[in-house]
Amino acid sequence: MSLAFHLALPLFFPYLVHTMTKKNLKGLNLTELQVFVEELGEKKYRAAQLYGWLYAKAAQSFDEMTDISKDFRQVLSQISCISNLQLVTQSISTDSTIKYLFKLNDDLAIESVLIPSTKKSPEEENRLTLCVSTQVGCPLDCKFCATGTMGFMRNLTAGEIVDQVIQVQRNSQKRITNLVYMGMGEPMLNYENVMKSIDIINDDHGLNIGARHITISTAGYADKIRQLADEERPVKLALSLHSLDNDKRTKLMPITKKFSVDELIKALEYYYHKTRRRPTFEYILFDGFNDTAADVRSFIKLSRRIPCKVNLIPFHSISFMLPSSIGASLKPTPAPRIEAFADALRKSDITVMVRGSSGQDINAACGQLAVIESKTKLKIAEGLL
Repeated sequence: MSLAFHLALPLFFPYLVHTMTKKNLKGLNLTELQVFVEELGEKKYRAAQLYGWLYAKAAQSFDEMTDISKDFRQVLSQISCISNLQLVTQSISTDSTIKYLFKLNDDLAIESVLIPSTKKSPEEENRLTLCVSTQVGCPLDCKFCATGTMGFMRNLTAGEIVDQVIQVQRNSQKRITNLVYMGMGEPMLNYENVMKSIDIINDDHGLNIGARHITISTAGYADKIRQLADEERPVKLALSLHSLDNDKRTKLMPITKKFSVDELIKALEYYYHKTRRRPTFEYILFDGFNDTAADVRSFIKLSRRIPCKVNLIPFHSISFMLPSSIGASLKPTPAPRIEAFADALRKSDITVMVRGSSGQDINAACGQLAVIESKTKLKIAEGLL
């Protein structure tokens, strides 16, 4: 179709143009944009222009695309759009962590968290990590996680995932260096959109965040771990483990009924031998539940089977979401015993990092992300109630 045809659309088919659903370009990869512009009768290079403006330059509207002709921008505005997340509120912690509340086009909401480095070494001081969400809510009901108490509403689109990075970067004076898919939702249940977003974020002509600086965290989908290995994606993988005892883990994480600890370990063993990359085990320590000498011995045995890294994480209260069953009785392991647990693992040559509690005072620490009755909360934040 010619450019003249599209320019004439509002004159000859006003009802059609008014009622047609505009195509959202944010979230399309370069190949999809090439198909889009060719269907408009334009040359492929137009796709590269759009791609650069959408991602590298973070354009919020077609009017910002100054090296694209006004006629073509008019065509674009008639048949397509650039959907942007709306920043409703941001909460700043005493440790400089920032939590962002974003409204989606359907009035649902998600949270993202920007975490500065707490280390002052030259290689770490410029580290700035964004924790992104992949779903609105989560269906997994992990007993230590506030997001699970929300229930599940829907998956995020690739564009909504990418736009968290774009909007936070627009709000930050420092460059985002690292990305973790550890926010609201289970990334492996939104696999295609997550991988598509990573391709755009990682692309030199996109957001240009290196794959080795991107981590996907899963609650334990063994089949998707194997798929990730087969696709040989260079991103990092983390497993939210929390116990190597199948019965204990099932109490914490009902997904264990579908994928047992043994099945998960086999999948991670496959992943390591396929990629030669060490997975990271995330392990929240609960007082008297999974912080014993027997738990240390299980970890040491596992590390001899799969070279790994371990992130020990303090438990952060989710009492603000009124958890039930075991979630209401969980208590954090005291800090001295966390360090003792870490030291015992290190003595067996396991790489261990004890994570801090960045953002805990604004309910932005690990496991605390949740939007309570999102539509009501959004109206209050916007001053409508």
